[in-house]
Amino acid sequence: MSLAGQMLDSYPKDLGGVDRDKLLACIEACFECAQACTACADACLGEDSVADLTTCIRSDLDCADVCDTTGRVLSRRTGHDADTTRAVLEACARLCRACGDECEQHARMHEHCRVCAEACRRCEQACQDLISSLG
Repeated sequence: MSLAGQMLDSYPKDLGGVDRDKLLACIEACFECAQACTACADACLGEDSVADLTTCIRSDLDCADVCDTTGRVLSRRTGHDADTTRAVLEACARLCRACGDECEQHARMHEHCRVCAEACRRCEQACQDLISSLG
């Protein structure tokens, strides 16, 4: 079991009516995407064509920050606010979609962009799945 799963299982109260499996999948996807986007931005900086990747680097870094924040917000269950959760998830899904689109433009030339685009798509879907379960 993942660390995030262990932490959710050890939470002393109800998770606030949130689907545990979707919550866990989203937390894990957010942190995975943040790492992939950070690594992709760094790899872009190492490319000979770095000037052509400026938008990709910016998108990667913005997405990484929002995914990391979303994972942290979702990990906090005490005093859960559904409106805040929904807003953060919507922002995360939006940035993942944009970053995934940007990375896909470079995926044939740069493997790190392909991997990052896939992580963005998984995170976007996990956010959408959790949003739909919120009611």
